[in-house]
Amino acid sequence: MRMLKLEIRRILKTKLTIILLIAALGLTFIMAYLPVTYVQTYYMDIEGNSIEVTGKEAIAYDKLVQGDIAGEIEGFDFENAVRHYQECLTSYGVIKTNELPNGVYEKEIYPYEPLYRSIMYGFADPLTGIVPSIMDIPVEKAGNFYAECEKNLETLMRIEQKDNPKAQQDAMERYEYVKKPYEFYPGYNKDALDYQIFLSFIIMTLCVVITAPVFSSDYQTEADAILRCTKYGRGKLATTKIVSALLISSAIYTICNGLYIIISNSMFGWECTKTSVQMLYSVINLVNMNLGELQLCVAAAGLITVLATVALTLFLSSRFKNVVVSLGISLMICILPIIFYIALPNDVATWVNVFIPSSGVGLVTSILSSMVDFVYLKVGNISVWLPYVMIGVGIVEIPVFVLGAVGSYIGYTKR
Repeated sequence: MRMLKLEIRRILKTKLTIILLIAALGLTFIMAYLPVTYVQTYYMDIEGNSIEVTGKEAIAYDKLVQGDIAGEIEGFDFENAVRHYQECLTSYGVIKTNELPNGVYEKEIYPYEPLYRSIMYGFADPLTGIVPSIMDIPVEKAGNFYAECEKNLETLMRIEQKDNPKAQQDAMERYEYVKKPYEFYPGYNKDALDYQIFLSFIIMTLCVVITAPVFSSDYQTEADAILRCTKYGRGKLATTKIVSALLISSAIYTICNGLYIIISNSMFGWECTKTSVQMLYSVINLVNMNLGELQLCVAAAGLITVLATVALTLFLSSRFKNVVVSLGISLMICILPIIFYIALPNDVATWVNVFIPSSGVGLVTSILSSMVDFVYLKVGNISVWLPYVMIGVGIVEIPVFVLGAVGSYIGYTKR
């Protein structure tokens, strides 16, 4: 325990670590605030002028105007919304909202806009993805919104997983357990979830920079030759270095992600955390969570990703004498999922990225992206939803890379 405390103190007292910690905290506050600035809306003043509001003012406006639809969204709420939409446009003799007189959209349509968006995507053609006009949706059919979503999911899975009936069955079973009716609370910007992933990616990169020199720096200065002559200079020292690096990385990640979630939810309003995932992303979605639960799930999966990547970095550090080499390879691993996503065919990239520990917080390959998608990996007769595979592989990789690092350090000879 004393060796562990000394090693943690040694890492934390280095100038580079202090700078990176300050940078991580600063970026946490900045990135938690940025999604708020992207919220914008418009309203008409008493003189008929269009006024744009942004940031906290726009959030407050949305909460005020759309407050009547906050809470559980029953089938009859969708039915009433469609009826109101059609009656409104018919009364003005138009078929499109942009043909309405000034101020009518803001007063009559915008308060129900989240429901209209959900209805259009819930009734979208699963073959083409084309969304219908609200004017073309029968009012009585809108009342069966949840049944229509289930039918569209069945058709969609037959198309996307036509050779994988087990995936089709699993998807239908998952959607059956999704809590209905959905809940919605206005004011949230889902860009904040993307920024949570981006922050996790940055934190992972900073942790890699901190941990890359753990073994390589001793090799480079040949301090390891002296340390190996001491009583605990081999296995115990290697284990201490690895545990301290993992603990420091875990602490940095947990503090920054925790602060991000608290700051973000405080600015958007904590009631927004009760919003169903389906009201933020596709209404046909397999995730049985609300926003708050999704934030925590993404944070937990991100922690697994960061620890797996740090463990791989420690393994590389134990293999290479030069700090620049171990750091360079580790940083390349951080961005590899993005490169493979762009360069390889989709199916190949999915399989390859599953085994790259950094993919869970990749900008286009993250656990969040996989949770709001319908990708299944098939091995023989087994089909597993992609998020489960990514998390499972990450959990397995941590001890594998840790044991590899210990063994590599113990057996290290000058190369």
